Amino acid sequence: MKLATLGRSGIRTSVLAVGTGTHGWAGASAQTKKGDGWLTRTLRGSAKLGVSFWDLADEYGSHAAASAALRGVERSSLVLATKTTATQRAECGADVERFLSELGTDYLDIVLLHAVSGESWRECLAGSMESLREAKDRGKLRAAGVSIHSLAALRGAAEEPWVDVILARLNYAGTNMDAPPREVLPILRDAHAAGKGIYAMKVLGCGDLCADVRRAVGFVAEAGCVDAMTIGPTEDGHLAELAGVVEQLWPG
Repeated sequence: MKLATLGRSGIRTSVLAVGTGTHGWAGASAQTKKGDGWLTRTLRGSAKLGVSFWDLADEYGSHAAASAALRGVERSSLVLATKTTATQRAECGADVERFLSELGTDYLDIVLLHAVSGESWRECLAGSMESLREAKDRGKLRAAGVSIHSLAALRGAAEEPWVDVILARLNYAGTNMDAPPREVLPILRDAHAAGKGIYAMKVLGCGDLCADVRRAVGFVAEAGCVDAMTIGPTEDGHLAELAGVVEQLWPG
C-alpha cells in the first residue's frame, strides 16, 4: 500500500484508511452493527494489506473493536484517528483521557472535532481547540483537526492555523457532500498548500457510487490535494478489494 504524509503534521500513513462509520452516529455504524468480532477481525487483517490507518470515532462506537484489534497489532505501526463532539475544554479533555483508556494506548495520532459546521465553529469550539492543543503539548496527541460538515466550516478550517488535519467529504458525483466538487476542491487545494493534512470521506457516496469503485477512487486520487481516503468496508473481502484498487490508482 502506498504511503503519504498528512501535511505538515509529519504523520506518515497508508493512503487508504479503514473507515468504521458508514451511516454512523449515536454510538453505532454499519460496521459496528455487524458485531465487534467482525470489525475487530477486519481491523486486525488490515495490517496484512498494508493499511495502517484506522478512522474511528466515539459516535461510531468503534473504540471497543479497535481496542481488541490493537492487542494483535504493533501500535507503532498504526495511525489511529478518532473524533470528539465535545464543545467545552473540560469535556474535551475528559474525552481524550477516556479515548486513551478505551483504546488501551498511551497516545492518539489524530483527534478531530466531529461534524463541524457553520461559520462560527471556531468561536463555539474554542474550549475544545485549546484542550486538544494541551493534549499535543503533553504528548498524548500528535495532530488535531476537524471533520467537516459544511462548506463554510471548510473555508474556516483551510485558513485556521490550529488545524493540522481536515477530514472532508469528496466524490465525483457530489453525493452526500457539502457542495459540488467544483466548489470544494479549490478550498481543499488552498488548505493543502497551507500545510493541512487532507483525507477524504464519502468517496463512495455512502455506498451510492459502489457500481464503479475505480472511478470513485480515481477521482479522489487524481485531485492532487488529498493525502489519504477513508472507506468503510461492510462485507468480508471489501477491504482487500479496495486496497487493490487504491494501490493501482493512487499516484506515486
